[in-house]
Amino acid sequence: MSDLRPLVPEEDPLPRVQRMTRLARSNDPAQVLVVGPSWVGDMVMAQVLFQVMRRRWPRVQIDLLAPPASAPVGQRMAELRRVIPLEIPHGKLALKARRALAQELQPTDYDWAICLPNSFKSALVPYWMKIPVRSGFRREMRAWLLSDPHRLNRRKLPRTVDQYVSLGLPPRLPQPQQLPAPRLQVDLAARDLTWQEFGLNPSARVVALAPGAEYGPAKRWPVAHWTRLAQALLQSGYEVWLFGSPKDAPITQEIAAQATGAVDLGGRTSLLQAIDLLSLAPITVSNDSGLMHVAGAVGSRVIALYGPTPLQMTPPLSAHAQVIRRELSCSPCGKRECPLKHHRCMEEIEVSQVLAQVLGSPTSR
Repeated sequence: MSDLRPLVPEEDPLPRVQRMTRLARSNDPAQVLVVGPSWVGDMVMAQVLFQVMRRRWPRVQIDLLAPPASAPVGQRMAELRRVIPLEIPHGKLALKARRALAQELQPTDYDWAICLPNSFKSALVPYWMKIPVRSGFRREMRAWLLSDPHRLNRRKLPRTVDQYVSLGLPPRLPQPQQLPAPRLQVDLAARDLTWQEFGLNPSARVVALAPGAEYGPAKRWPVAHWTRLAQALLQSGYEVWLFGSPKDAPITQEIAAQATGAVDLGGRTSLLQAIDLLSLAPITVSNDSGLMHVAGAVGSRVIALYGPTPLQMTPPLSAHAQVIRRELSCSPCGKRECPLKHHRCMEEIEVSQVLAQVLGSPTSR
């Protein structure tokens, strides 16, 4: 951190920051740079912030700085002017690359930056750009990089989406009682090309299954359960499409191998293609994952399977989502792997219970 401190301006910046804070928060901010999260699900939740900002400041121009894993989600957000790729490997500090990016972006003359991730490194580019107002939570000893540091009160703001929205609201305004659901745009022309490429039937009764979870195995419903669900759905006359990232491909392949007729798209689609295809599925069954949030944001009715995740932190935000979970004394633990080695919170979610939710859904009739 010692190589960063000399970059602090010698003059006292506080009076200017105060003036710019009043300008950005009281009048219309002109250009805002948002540093986006790395997780796909968190990026979908960030879209709620963009809706709130555009409703308050209809003419504001919002640019998103995001890593490759989540940047494609931003391409489907109507509120954004552009998405700027952050081509730095996840977890890398990469001071030179971030400094070079700051110099490249500085001519845009942003008057406000919002850092959604809580990491130290996520605040570096706005700081080096000398954006007058830099908002974010006081985390990882980075408060000196921010001109508008917020204290995170998890009791007051338990959900990630509430935390994001609070960073984009003037401090004098109360948190909205109700937030809009996330909305992602669907590229209809690209969707047509995609279903043709994979030989899919866009008019079929489709149930999408998303059996992966990037965060860790504790979030995943067992493969055997997914397999039995897929088999039951196929026997009931549904088409089953399996979605997932390349990391999820072994899981989707195992399910498809035992559920004859299921279409394995795991690792075969881009994230943008998955966004478009999920809009064709009236129902999506998913672990707590990025694809769960994507499915809800494109209009699919989500049946979400929760185990170790604190539901109050990252619940599905679509209006008609249904959550299935087991109430156990050890959950939610928030761990990537079950610390007790039994994984009961997911193992004990019955296939029959999930199937009943699918068959009883209005969209399945």
